[in-house]
Amino acid sequence: MLLKLFLFFLKIGFISFGGGYAVIPMIQHQMSSQSWLTDSEFQEIVTLASMGPGSIATNSATLIGFHIAGIPGAIASTAGIIIPSLIIIVLIAAFFYKFHNNQWVKASFYGLRPIIVALIAYAAIHLGLQSGKAFAPSWATIMTFVICGASAFALIKYKVHPFTVIVAAGIAGIILF
Repeated sequence: MLLKLFLFFLKIGFISFGGGYAVIPMIQHQMSSQSWLTDSEFQEIVTLASMGPGSIATNSATLIGFHIAGIPGAIASTAGIIIPSLIIIVLIAAFFYKFHNNQWVKASFYGLRPIIVALIAYAAIHLGLQSGKAFAPSWATIMTFVICGASAFALIKYKVHPFTVIVAAGIAGIILF
């Protein structure tokens, strides 16, 4: 089981791009296809993983490994998901400076942005729908979307520093909720 966990998260680490939320659907598919976790167990793990510091993918791998095989499972899963990043970052650091102004490289990164946004949106919607509760807009939901929209507008249109937007959104949340 430890080898299976390590190899699965090693594969996820090598094929994932776009951050932790982008890999959540891939991890969930494997967890349900292997019957390692139920959907509700997976949702609980993702919720816990998002509350801790660090990458949600790494935190999820650690919690999944611990759930399946205890501390050795947590170590195997965590090692599996971080080793690819370590290898890739070392290789990129060695060669990126030489190619960072290349038009093909720039175009590739710009082309990946919409895919990453779609994967993150899919993960948010999919996990939200799994709660089993019907979506009924409430004051809190509407105001959350207003704060989100205003934050995106300030970041994109006026190039406000992200720290300022986070503080302002927090203050708005305190006032509104």
